[in-house]
Amino acid sequence: MTRQSRTSPAGSQRSLHQVYDTALLDLDGVVYAGGEAIAYAVESLAAARADGMHLAYVTNNALRTPDAVAAHLGELGIPTEAAEVITSAQAVARLIADQVAPGSKVLVIGGEGLRVALRERGLVPVESADEDGLAAVVQGYGGPDLPWGRFAEASYAINRGVPWFASNTDLTIPTGRGIGPGNGAAVEVVRIATGAEPQVAGKPLPPMHRETVLRTGAERPLVVGDRLDTDIEGAFNGDVDSLLVLTGIADGAQLLRAEPRHRPTYVDRDLRGLLTGQPEVEVEAGAGGAGGFRCGGWTAVATDGVLDLRGEGDPVDGLRALCAAAWTHAGEGSCTLDAGKALARIEL
Repeated sequence: MTRQSRTSPAGSQRSLHQVYDTALLDLDGVVYAGGEAIAYAVESLAAARADGMHLAYVTNNALRTPDAVAAHLGELGIPTEAAEVITSAQAVARLIADQVAPGSKVLVIGGEGLRVALRERGLVPVESADEDGLAAVVQGYGGPDLPWGRFAEASYAINRGVPWFASNTDLTIPTGRGIGPGNGAAVEVVRIATGAEPQVAGKPLPPMHRETVLRTGAERPLVVGDRLDTDIEGAFNGDVDSLLVLTGIADGAQLLRAEPRHRPTYVDRDLRGLLTGQPEVEVEAGAGGAGGFRCGGWTAVATDGVLDLRGEGDPVDGLRALCAAAWTHAGEGSCTLDAGKALARIEL
């Protein structure tokens, strides 16, 4: 089965942490939310590491430095070195450094993570659009208190023709209080004011994958994320396998509608999925040639414009079966079948 034609979540008889040498873990919505560890994350990562799996934390959030992220993970009970953290700030800084002269001035719209990453690449972060010799503007998530005037500062420079870069364009970000606006929402503000388009480094685009490979040296990586449009698409673009966990942005309805580039290799409830095998989804022949898809105690069938789910058992098995029915029906497109009653049965 090629990635372009994936029609079902994959199974694995072996635990995923034994199949893959490195977990490339997203942070927000996977390891923590709003600064607090997500349930089962700490103990699951400790067990995977103790059994030989390398852990790397790959985040589109450009606000904090790798040192700060590593310190925060340590406070949560996840011992981490700064070198194990890869951020979109690092990816965008490399992207800029490839296009401007060493020592160039770069206007920063965002947090300290961007400034540290720029200095690492020999660039000079500045705060004003009026700096002489300004070579680039870079925009990254600056937290909920980033002043509105910073967007105006970016607009002044971009409207004068200064090249514009963005760490990422995630429209939303999970927080301890719910889903909030992400850097992509701030990028839209500047895009409206300038009519320009930034060069983007973060997931799911190649600069972030390149940064991750350069810094981790992973040979058999598994991308672990909570978003279809960044984590899973990034894995698809990098031609590596992925595990979607249901602790952040993506929900069952989004997963069933996923087009091929957004379909993960595996689906599980949380990071405990690293430590287990993955059940197979089996094709089940039906009356009149109408086939169903069985996983655990559940069988999913696509019929008369509706996804139907029968049986009982682990709700995630039900979701896996539904994915197989939805993705097979959709082919290379996005499933349009009504799945409301089926999803209500498993209450994920």
